[in-house]
This record gives sequence, structure tokens and C-alpha cells, in this order.
Amino acid sequence: MRMPLPFSAPFAHFGVLFGQAQQVDAESYNAFVLATVDGEGKPHARVLLLKDFSELGFVFYTNTLSAKGAQLAQRAQASMCFWWPALLQQVRMEGPVAPVSAQEADAYFATRPRLSQEGAWASLQSQPLESRQTLLSRLEGIQSLHAQGPIPRPPHWSGYRLLPQRFEFWKACPGRLHERQCFEREGEGWREGLLYP
Repeated sequence: MRMPLPFSAPFAHFGVLFGQAQQVDAESYNAFVLATVDGEGKPHARVLLLKDFSELGFVFYTNTLSAKGAQLAQRAQASMCFWWPALLQQVRMEGPVAPVSAQEADAYFATRPRLSQEGAWASLQSQPLESRQTLLSRLEGIQSLHAQGPIPRPPHWSGYRLLPQRFEFWKACPGRLHERQCFEREGEGWREGLLYP
């Protein structure tokens, strides 16, 4: 009987690829597609940026009142897909999603550029926008309100952490005979397997 792999195995594999991607594409190495499902079962996907990862999971930040925030509130499951063209490799992962702590969100928000902090207050993310000028006017109001000192994190802006139950590592090979390596959570470890391309 095959013994489950140590818990760190797929995370370590991801870490190696993530480091290689950063070396060849410093601009977008942490971009990924997040897929969620709404209350009617309709899928939604968008590109986000990964801000942290460890064996605790993969972290991203957003307005919790946005469409994705509402979808995660209804169904706290998601899928992430990283595609690194320079490496000809992608990684998919699926699992439950939970909010990060307020302390984590505060710490990350404090590192954001000031304009991004102001934008988090000004934007009613995913809601209809009458005109670009409406957004810019809201931004000016926020800038006037917080002209002095640090900008606090909005209560509706925070992070989420996806804890994968499944990983798939895909590597391009000639003749479309691609390598597909899967890790499925099994107890305190992982069951490893291969898939046909």
C-alpha cells in the first residue's frame, strides 16, 4: 500500500515553481485566475494577485462586498489556476476558502501604496458606476478626509485564504503528451498520482 506523502510535498513543489516564475517574469509571476460559483451555480473567473502562501494556504485580498466576496460568502469553495508561459507550466488547486484574520488584513493593507489604500475606500467594487468621474470624485473625497496620517483599512476590505484539497501540476511536453501530476489530500498527507494528458 502506498503511504501518503508528507503534508508539505505539494506546497514545496509549488514553491520551487513560484520561485522560478519570479525569476523569469517579475511583473506577473503571482497572477492567477480565481474561479468561484454564485448561488445559482454559475461560475465566475477573474485574475488576481497572490499575496502570501504557506502550508496554511494561499492568500489574496479584495473588497468583501464585491461579486467574488458575495460568492465566497454563499459557497466558500474556490479554484485557483497559475499559468507561467515562460516555464510552460501551470498549477491548479481547489479547496475551501476562509477569511484571514483582521490582524493579517491590517498588516497587509498598511504595506499597500497610498493610492491603492484610498482606492479601497473609494471603490464600490462590482457595483454599477455612472461614470469614471464619479469614481474620481469619490477618490478626491477620501483623499481630503484622510489628508493627514495613515489610512485605516476599510471594514469591507480583507483577505481570503484557500486551503487546497487538491493540486494539479501541468507541464507542457512535445506532441501534447503533457505531464499532469496530482496531489489529493489524504488524512494528514497527500496521495500522489498521474493523469493522462
